[in-house]
Amino acid sequence: MPATTQARRRPEWIRTRIHETAEFKEVRRLTHDLGLATVCQAARCPNIYECWHNRTATFLLFGDHCTRNCRFCSVLHGRPQPLDPREPDHVAEAVARLELEHVVLTSVTRDDLPDGGAAHFARTVTRIREVRPGARIELLIPDFRGDHQALDIVMQAHPDVLGHNVETVPRLYPQVRPAARYARSLTLLQRAAAYRTLEYPVLTKSGIMCGLGETLEELEAVLRDLRAHGVAIVTLGQYLQPGRSQVPVARYYTPDEFDALRRLALSLGFEHVEAGPLVRSSYHAHEQVAAISC
Repeated sequence: MPATTQARRRPEWIRTRIHETAEFKEVRRLTHDLGLATVCQAARCPNIYECWHNRTATFLLFGDHCTRNCRFCSVLHGRPQPLDPREPDHVAEAVARLELEHVVLTSVTRDDLPDGGAAHFARTVTRIREVRPGARIELLIPDFRGDHQALDIVMQAHPDVLGHNVETVPRLYPQVRPAARYARSLTLLQRAAAYRTLEYPVLTKSGIMCGLGETLEELEAVLRDLRAHGVAIVTLGQYLQPGRSQVPVARYYTPDEFDALRRLALSLGFEHVEAGPLVRSSYHAHEQVAAISC
């Protein structure tokens, strides 16, 4: 898999259909009415029409401004607003009104907050449990700057899935996510995985973007690192440049190449692998957990 092929046009296999169904419009209206942000919109996810049609959305906590400026991401960067104390209630209301069985919560990174927003995550989980006790809750969290106490606050709320994406291979961190640290992310995932017991069978999850200039050998090394640190679920998807200010795509992986990566990851012992051109962290998230539970 050469990493130097210059990507010019998006290939046919990653083009998506724009189709605003009644269900799509309902989710859009509900999130707007409750003043909620979604990563579907903020990150310009190509799956938004499919997911919202299926009445699913990944809620984006802490506002829509991130304190970091990762060069793969289109989420707004700048000085964020104070946390909205009503946000946990609004998210819980949306979950109840959509009758969600699987809820995905993520956030912008808030390095300005003493706990990185950990307590806000925990409060949101608690409120969802109160209004929708049977729903599974999946979190996709930032690294909290390596603050173990912040992670413990989140884990004590007992999310069903704890996700944190390493995003890319270590060599590309300075260019792609300069404020992050690869080793710090692995430590966070390992600490979260240590919470898994028979009484609390939490699943840890991470994701990798392909097409930023990595090699197959580097991808395999990251997969081995994730498995060694207790990660149960891994997602691999095609990086798509969301705007001119983000890093360009180095190459597009074919569906066959993603199939090969999926087989490789499964051979390393992951409990579930989601790999494909349009795969994102929360894409078909409910099906990933169900596949393990069966």
